[in-house]
Amino acid sequence: MQINKILLTGILCAFYFFSGAQNKGTTLRGKVLDSGNLAVEGVSVWIKTLKIGTSTGTDGIYVLTGIKSGTYSIQLTAVGYLSQVITVKVGTQATVVVNTVQLNKDSRQMETVNVAGKTERRKLAESGFNVNAIETKAYANTTADLNQVLSRNTGIRVRESGGMGSDFNFSINGLSGKQVKFFIDGIPMENFGSSMSLNNIPVNLAERVEVYKGVVPIDLGADALGGAVNIVTNQQVKKYLDMSYSYGSFNTHRANLSGRYTDAKTGFTINASGFYNYADNNYLMKDVVVQQAAGNVTKDVKRFNDGYHSAMGQTELGFRDKKWADILLVGMLYSSNYKERQTGAEQDLVYGKVHARGNFVMPSLKYKKTDLFVKGLDASFFASYAQDKTTSIDTSAANYNWEGQVISTDNNFAEQGAFAIYKYTNKFAIIRSNLGYVIDSHNSLSLNYALSAGRRSGINTYNGASQDGNALDVPNKLDKGIVGLSWQNQSLNDRLSTSIFGKQYRLHSYIRTAVFYNGSGYAKEEADNTSNFYGYGIASRYKLTGDAGIKVSYEHAYRLPEVEELFGDGIMVLANPGLKPEESDNVNLGFYYGKTVGKNRFAAEVSGFYRNAKDFINSIPGGIYSSYTNIGQVRITGIDGELRYNHADLLSFTVNASYMNAVNTDKTSTVYEDRIPNQPWLFGNADFSIGKNDLLGKDSRVQFNWFTQYTHWFYLYWPSRGNAGSKSLIPNQVIHNATLSYSMRNGKYNVSLESRNIFDARAYDSFRLQKPGRSFFVKLRYFIK
Repeated sequence: MQINKILLTGILCAFYFFSGAQNKGTTLRGKVLDSGNLAVEGVSVWIKTLKIGTSTGTDGIYVLTGIKSGTYSIQLTAVGYLSQVITVKVGTQATVVVNTVQLNKDSRQMETVNVAGKTERRKLAESGFNVNAIETKAYANTTADLNQVLSRNTGIRVRESGGMGSDFNFSINGLSGKQVKFFIDGIPMENFGSSMSLNNIPVNLAERVEVYKGVVPIDLGADALGGAVNIVTNQQVKKYLDMSYSYGSFNTHRANLSGRYTDAKTGFTINASGFYNYADNNYLMKDVVVQQAAGNVTKDVKRFNDGYHSAMGQTELGFRDKKWADILLVGMLYSSNYKERQTGAEQDLVYGKVHARGNFVMPSLKYKKTDLFVKGLDASFFASYAQDKTTSIDTSAANYNWEGQVISTDNNFAEQGAFAIYKYTNKFAIIRSNLGYVIDSHNSLSLNYALSAGRRSGINTYNGASQDGNALDVPNKLDKGIVGLSWQNQSLNDRLSTSIFGKQYRLHSYIRTAVFYNGSGYAKEEADNTSNFYGYGIASRYKLTGDAGIKVSYEHAYRLPEVEELFGDGIMVLANPGLKPEESDNVNLGFYYGKTVGKNRFAAEVSGFYRNAKDFINSIPGGIYSSYTNIGQVRITGIDGELRYNHADLLSFTVNASYMNAVNTDKTSTVYEDRIPNQPWLFGNADFSIGKNDLLGKDSRVQFNWFTQYTHWFYLYWPSRGNAGSKSLIPNQVIHNATLSYSMRNGKYNVSLESRNIFDARAYDSFRLQKPGRSFFVKLRYFIK
């Protein structure tokens, strides 16, 4: 808890620093319209003499802070419009409202304009990859984490086992878990520690989130079988502060801070971000079986061993916009977490004392430069070293019921099996580099190299426990290297965009004291293996019109084994040095369309997908111990689509649906051609929002949002097993959520009220583990830039 107090103190100190740095000077506010009096988004607003700038938002408004007294020329530029320069005089006043500017369209430029100047969502939608881009601005005043935001999108299903901090399974078009990779600004998150997971990261830390389905560009350097999620933080704004706090049901607290200060003259930059999460997770479990001396009873009870808290703090120092570097940053990240475990894989297994805690530290270096040495050569580099320490504790001989009462004791076993205070130490080094070269206006090349080197050790420190069967009493090694090369081409007046790429995967593992089953018994041996694999793919888009196009992509992809899958956990999971990568052929075919009529914007996207995967890595029981092995072959086909409509900044409506058919195609299996169980196959979302500016005062906004999720029923086990009356299934689920927010001073001060599962419907995910019922939250947010 001491480190959490330090992190909270750091957040408050950063708040005073950034708010003090931001409030010096005058704030300029203005608006840019086109000749039809419609807001123009993405206009570059630049004061050359001060070397500061910004861009307009969807409402055409821009804000520049910290402007000293004087007279300045402000240049306004946007693709497809004639540039304009205005003169503004700044005195000692706190705010200067600049006269509204109208930009005239440049007919010559409009003939050749491509995706430049569009929102990132539209740029990615019009790329050859099957990708969703979720802009998080609309959710900034909600209490949502990134998991909750992403679950609103097509093809994505996030299944959680409980409340805050619970285990979750993230699925894209039917492939899930470790088959999906996660990144922050292109940096892999798999070595960021358990606190840096999507259900911990507040939405305010991200500017947008990119979700690549099945086919992943080489820039991410990923061994992703099912797709990748890239969290993009705000890298353009040079001065800002975003701070929030929320409180709600189940004693849930969330605090968040992110900010940046850049000195206009020297380019010196300070980035700071952090969060703190806490929850008792004592929500009501309905109709559970409670074991009692007089017999079992069914009743409603509250969870009692499910508390969770986590904290993260990150600071980066360096320079921006120098001749020798666009970005050079040295950083340090620290995180910690504490997690109690209420149940096993099914809610009939009740734990009363099982818990875990951990901490993580990672120094890092970032470098980025455009036009390195020669014009058109862009480079980026990232390096980090991380140490993750986790302790899992299971020392109680008592067995508990759902009322928290001890119903029996067994001094030979703990709640999950053997008594254990198991301490893991994971050490990781990451090196990533990207080079991009523009050959001409139609062709470019990209080269990516990603190296991840991991070391894992673990020891059971409970009461002098024997290490004879421990596979991790000395460090085991796992090194992954991925090299990617791609060629991008624009042809037919940029109507046809094509990216062809290849990837080499190198896997090296050294398990010095591996414990594995060799056919006659459990043994320790040394295993040193090196393997190479090759993937390839193509992504292409053809524009039918300026706002409509067809997309097709294909990749032969691999997913390399992870640390625990190869090494085991040192307790109940054995090592398997011969484990092979998962392999899949992924195909996407999509169509997009958009149309703007006055203040109305319509957009539609539909995509069909095919996955043929084999050598799935699964955990297989084997007596006392289990291990990971390659089994099975799965074919997945499906379709998803989305319709969007918005009328200026007044209202918006989105509806989407996803269908998939995942079938076991292993002919040696007794469930050949069965649908894969315990996996949603039909689901959808509807999101409606309406808001009004200046309704309760100048520069204010009131907004209401209603969000509904539907999940169709699905079987818990193989459909062909058992008779119709005895088959277990997860029933249909419809969950409704609502948010009301109020913003003042152009979004500087914000307050929101939110209700999740507003009608208190019973919600399940894996193995019918109940999720929280109706809950309420309030959030306060302060934002300036």
